[in-house]
Amino acid sequence: MTRQTPAWRRPPVALAGLTLLAGLAQAQTTLPKVEVVGATPVPGTSVPKDQIPANVQTVDDKELRRRQSLNLPDFMAAGLPSVNVNEMQGNPYQMDVNFRGFSASPLLGTPQGLSVFVDGVRVNEPFGDVVNWDLIPRAAIASLTLSPGSNPVFGLNTLGGALVLQTKSGDTHPGTEVELQAGSFGRFSTELTHGRKLGETGHLFIAASSFDEDGWREYSPSRIRQLFVKGGQHAADWSWDLSLTHAENRLIGNGPLPESMLARQRTQVYTRPDITDNRLALLTLDATLELSSRDQLALTAYLRRGRAATLNGDLNDDYDPPAVTESGVENRTHSRQNGAGLALQSSHKRGAHQLTLGVSLDQARTRFEQTAAEGVLDATRAVVPTQEPETSALIHGRTRTASVYLHDLIALRPDLQLTLSGRYNRTHVTTIDEGRAQLGLDTNLDADARYGKFNPAAGLTWQASPALTAYASLSQANRAPSPIELGCSDPEQPCILPNALQSDPPLKQVVSRTIEAGLRGTPAEGWRWNASVFRTINQDDLLFISNGRAAGYFTNFGRTQRQGLELGLEQRQGALSWSASYSYLRATYQSSACIVAEANSSAETSVACPGEGEIEVRPGNSLPGLPRHSLKLAADWQLTAAWAVGTQLRAWSSQYVRGNENNRHQPDGEEFFGSGTVGGFAVVDLSARWKIAESLELFGRLSNVFDRRYASAGLLGENAFGADGTLLAPAEWRDEQFVGPGAPRAAWVGLRLNF
Repeated sequence: MTRQTPAWRRPPVALAGLTLLAGLAQAQTTLPKVEVVGATPVPGTSVPKDQIPANVQTVDDKELRRRQSLNLPDFMAAGLPSVNVNEMQGNPYQMDVNFRGFSASPLLGTPQGLSVFVDGVRVNEPFGDVVNWDLIPRAAIASLTLSPGSNPVFGLNTLGGALVLQTKSGDTHPGTEVELQAGSFGRFSTELTHGRKLGETGHLFIAASSFDEDGWREYSPSRIRQLFVKGGQHAADWSWDLSLTHAENRLIGNGPLPESMLARQRTQVYTRPDITDNRLALLTLDATLELSSRDQLALTAYLRRGRAATLNGDLNDDYDPPAVTESGVENRTHSRQNGAGLALQSSHKRGAHQLTLGVSLDQARTRFEQTAAEGVLDATRAVVPTQEPETSALIHGRTRTASVYLHDLIALRPDLQLTLSGRYNRTHVTTIDEGRAQLGLDTNLDADARYGKFNPAAGLTWQASPALTAYASLSQANRAPSPIELGCSDPEQPCILPNALQSDPPLKQVVSRTIEAGLRGTPAEGWRWNASVFRTINQDDLLFISNGRAAGYFTNFGRTQRQGLELGLEQRQGALSWSASYSYLRATYQSSACIVAEANSSAETSVACPGEGEIEVRPGNSLPGLPRHSLKLAADWQLTAAWAVGTQLRAWSSQYVRGNENNRHQPDGEEFFGSGTVGGFAVVDLSARWKIAESLELFGRLSNVFDRRYASAGLLGENAFGADGTLLAPAEWRDEQFVGPGAPRAAWVGLRLNF
């Protein structure tokens, strides 16, 4: 949450005319506003943003509305520096969000490295640390804070940063608003929000939203239903908020497409269906108690119940007529995740210290089942089962994490602050196999792993002048393997995602260390700029190694490194507001290893990598899916009191695709196809707002104005189809590059009513 409070006074400003005439200076003092942000996951402890030793980014709900973004991934890709998205699933709610080379993704198999919090509750799913963006109600978001680095205070999985979201309340966002929007791809969405005070201290806020669209690719409809209700009391010395989040969603994302099929028709899908049904019920309690003007207690407690079901129609890798005539496999998964947690923290101001101490306990239980049924692919490449489904996995997983943490902001001088923080995490992960015995297999998934780690951090901020601040920091964080990763870690028995689990060699926890330094300033009223450099090294990074088809396995990979530069400049004053940002990211492997990549042209048996279809990754090779350069420009003009227009440009350089981790793939036009990279691209969006009356607004958005045909990510794999989608004989299958195509030009208009 961000709010504005008075802080230091500006130094006297000499009045130029009087100085010239009389040599006298007339002091003018103003009370500038200071932005404060949360220093811990639990709401209630805030520090001035300018005293944080990192390039923290903050956004309020007004900016979210001005950009007219569909959801958080859409907004972050367009508006936040160092963020890019991979649209591998082709669904706007199933994007990989990458920040400084670390991901928060809804897709199992993507290395997760960002933690996401809503009102103090970590919403990374316990089974695989994935983030389901469709379960976060955009209409209820009051503020967004993106904190970079391996900040230990935010707990597990904060390898590259933490995304902290605060929701609206009836006392901070009173009134009723109805929003209707329709346009391209058969999209129609509605939002209803209502906030009000109840008596002198009570409040109530409700947000309900629905979203339906056919999708721009074939057979790709999606449906979103979200409800958020929040009530509570805010008194002088104490406050409490109780909120309920409920969602029932169906997402269809038909995945990447071979470039040969893409060239023939961009709307095609490879195989289908690819359906994800998500359901969520989350109950959250936040409370604070002001013991004195210098002491505060804060509490966050939650109960979370989630249900997920997937239906994936995949190619049958064993298809080999006439011996095997089943060309497809229908893979289904069902999972139930029940979680609960409690965090309690105390904050104290004593002299130069602003000290926060906290403890937390989080636990979750997961029941996971997968079945597979062989069948045939019809003319639309949908799998029609011809056999009864067989259970391939049935397990129970359990995670429990206990933590203690501290955060101390020490004022060494009025213009110099030292931040010291640390957190000890103790994680216990267990899996109980109930299905392997039913299959008559000797191996099982029973596992019992414990991980412990203390992570420290330290940073300095120096306000060299009211217009210039310098900072530097060192930090460390860790991530323990999740049940899905422990259960899918054997290269001899690769898994199909979503996952038919196999035997589980032990995995190590990931440890991440970040160093960051930078400058930021406000040279004049309404102007801001920043420049920062960073380096993060992961030890025992967890990666999913694909065999080029649907299968793969999780493994620890020595060391990886992300380092880069961020530059930003913005002006928000008067009728014109604009911003520009540039990011440079060099993400590389720092260890040697052999990984399976059968569709890579350089995969061959060697002394270093004797396994079939392996490639050797060496220090200095670039990580896939991460462009090195990115540029973002945005402007908003208030033309009249009623009219406003905006534009956004986002551009990324080329990137290596998955399967080309050694950066050595070369197409030969006979056996191997695809360059091993996806090209850079730039996309321009336009928006407009017309305030028809005091309570009525018309708005619209035109995305991808120039109808740029681009791909945001890719992978090397085996293509079984011709350019027109006809299934080929197995002898004609070829290794090719698959890409996640970006959406074409589209337009939407909407109406917003306030009363």
